[in-house]
Amino acid sequence: MMKKAILARKVGMTQIFDEAGRAIPVTVMEAGPCTVLRKKTVETDGYQSLQVGFYEIRERKVNKPKKGQFARANVSPLRYIRELSFEPSEEYDVGQQIKADIFEAGEFVDVSGITKGKGFAGSIKKHGQHRGPMTHGSRYQRGPGSLGGVDAARVFKGRNLPGRMGGEHVTVQKLEVVRADGDKNLLLVKGSVPGPRGSLLMVKNSVKAS
Repeated sequence: MMKKAILARKVGMTQIFDEAGRAIPVTVMEAGPCTVLRKKTVETDGYQSLQVGFYEIRERKVNKPKKGQFARANVSPLRYIRELSFEPSEEYDVGQQIKADIFEAGEFVDVSGITKGKGFAGSIKKHGQHRGPMTHGSRYQRGPGSLGGVDAARVFKGRNLPGRMGGEHVTVQKLEVVRADGDKNLLLVKGSVPGPRGSLLMVKNSVKAS
């Protein structure tokens, strides 16, 4: 199976109805168009991939090194630059666009992104721990509990403690493509994907689906 991928921005969630009238929860993504900036080959770089740009921005928001990069490819400034694993990448030329219709309805994809940041969270919210009793003189309700004991005199590795929650790179695997619209640059997948609205996502072939 051909390796293919595309960059996308999360638009939001909604529901659509199939032919039988059943409601399908879907995530709407603005997928592409991604412009090819550079082709990497086994002969020159040791591996095969495409360097692409996504989401047009104003020229004043781009620094000089990136301006030169866009000028060499003869494309307008783009906010995101990433490498996509494509096989075969010979089918694409510099300046060519990759659109949402590289995927088809019924295919399965893996979607990667950065989850929503929750800030500092206690062990109950972050790890799902239980609180202590609220009555009978207990003065310990939401603490993390014993951290190691007198004999250990240290905190064991892997202990679930309060701390920063969210803002992690997460991949949701094997999401079904419900609709792919290359003209409107929209990709609809069944289920939810990581990140807030407007965040950057990477959509690739599913590694679990045959």
